[in-house]
Amino acid sequence: MLSDLASIFLNLDFYVAVVRMTTPLLLAAVGSVLAERSGVVTFSMEAMMLMGAVGGIIGSGVFGNVWMGVLLAIVFGMLVGFAYSLMAVSVGAHQIVTSVGLNLGAVGLSAVLYALVFTRGSEVIQTVIKVPKLPLVKIPLLGDIPILGPVLFNHLPVVYVGYVLVPVVWFILYRTSWGLKIRAVGEHPHAADTVGISVSKVRYATIIFAGAFSGLAGSFLSIGLLGSYMENMTAGRGFIAYTAIVFGKWQPVGVFLGTLLFGAADALQLRIQALNLGIPYQFLVMLPYVVTMIALISVVGRASWPASYGSPFKREEG
Repeated sequence: MLSDLASIFLNLDFYVAVVRMTTPLLLAAVGSVLAERSGVVTFSMEAMMLMGAVGGIIGSGVFGNVWMGVLLAIVFGMLVGFAYSLMAVSVGAHQIVTSVGLNLGAVGLSAVLYALVFTRGSEVIQTVIKVPKLPLVKIPLLGDIPILGPVLFNHLPVVYVGYVLVPVVWFILYRTSWGLKIRAVGEHPHAADTVGISVSKVRYATIIFAGAFSGLAGSFLSIGLLGSYMENMTAGRGFIAYTAIVFGKWQPVGVFLGTLLFGAADALQLRIQALNLGIPYQFLVMLPYVVTMIALISVVGRASWPASYGSPFKREEG
């Protein structure tokens, strides 16, 4: 058994799988860092990802164009982000409760949308719908580098977006005036308001930004990996992405490392299942979630939460 397990880590396909399993977590988590740093809890990433997944299938299936699927996935994610903004920012509703409601609602809404679109007459199609998938794109020259080429530079286009997103979010957060506003709103929203920063606009923009990339993450699952849709196909990845944000202490690079850890755990359990070692698959499927819980427990006491985290902003009158 030990030799079989060791063989996993000697196989390049394992590392390719790690990159792929990391991608949806990376897109959702790093894309939500800005909203988190503005003081908003993005526990609703599961809903954004799930709606992105069904949006990708609908766009790709109806229009016969995978890029329309990507676009619709982003739009669906942004719509969920906008709905969350209305409740969390404008209404001032409890952010965790609102997120849970959105996550539960997205499970039903995504299934209903899928059934409405892929229905013949009054009968829902029972067979699995296959739609155009995202193509693999090999980066010229870089893709030919031994070992690193196939692992890092021969992937779906969405993977490369994840690569770029980490430095982009870091640059926005620490090298732009917009990033300074985001951090000011997250730490001292009333002080930011007094110097003319619109707390609501900053939070709306960052939440919708998070929705866009969470929707893109969902499309990676549906029209990237599978080319088909299944109910609740995100399987809790939005919650894992949220854990990666806490694990990474709201720093883009740290969040990236967190998603890489969880992606590796997911890829590992799939490889162990393929070895057919006699371990019940239910225990293996638990592995990413166990790693998530251990990681969360290990850092939660030392996490540096934004000062206004989860608190609605109400402008003081007079």
